[in-house]
Amino acid sequence: MCRLFAYLGPSATLEQLVLSPPHSLLRQCWEPRSQVGGVVNADGFGVGWYDLSRRPEPARYRSTLPMWADRSFASLAGIVSSTAVLAAVRSATPPLPTERSSTPPFTAGPWLFAHNGAVAGFREGAGSRLRRLLSERREAGIEGSSDSEVLFALTLDQLDSGEAPAEALTHVVDTVSAAAGGRLNLLLTDGGSIWATSRGDSLVARTTSDSVVVASEPDDDEAEWQTIPDGAMVSAAPGQVDWRPR
Repeated sequence: MCRLFAYLGPSATLEQLVLSPPHSLLRQCWEPRSQVGGVVNADGFGVGWYDLSRRPEPARYRSTLPMWADRSFASLAGIVSSTAVLAAVRSATPPLPTERSSTPPFTAGPWLFAHNGAVAGFREGAGSRLRRLLSERREAGIEGSSDSEVLFALTLDQLDSGEAPAEALTHVVDTVSAAAGGRLNLLLTDGGSIWATSRGDSLVARTTSDSVVVASEPDDDEAEWQTIPDGAMVSAAPGQVDWRPR
């Protein structure tokens, strides 16, 4: 499993967003409060961020270390700022290995993607069935062995076909649910908007007049957090978050 965090808003440092809050993504590595599967998230982490004034593609940092043990990330987090960030801490689903290529977030072109959950029976045949649905191009882009990367490839195929992001994620959740089932909290951003699905694990959101956060769980105890119901499709942008039942 994983804990996910996505932010859009005024420029903030990675330290402010994922390290400093009282129940930050860093703390969720060892003390998640609403995680359905797994106890800790110590099998690596990743952070992606955008500078859209320079290029549409995000930058990304990934490590197989627990976030608390990566001093290189801690040293840069205080000086790297962005208006759009997607981060995740990972608990690898047994027997999947701990490897950088399987660590979220995943990226292709302008997209960042992460998955919290697990595809049921992925290693027992469901993964092979889902891979057969992929285009040659997107299957060839898979680097690791995780179910999350296959879900991203399925999403990219839908985006390539012209589907809007919300519809692409909905299509993937419906396809995987019919073929295998599982917990399918998916998170996608292009640096300007966030799209997410809630299926089988916790998801929350918080907005201000000029920012939005969509995450697996609150990073503090303030009252502004909105719980997203299970089975929802979420679309968010700075200052607003909308969800609808699927």
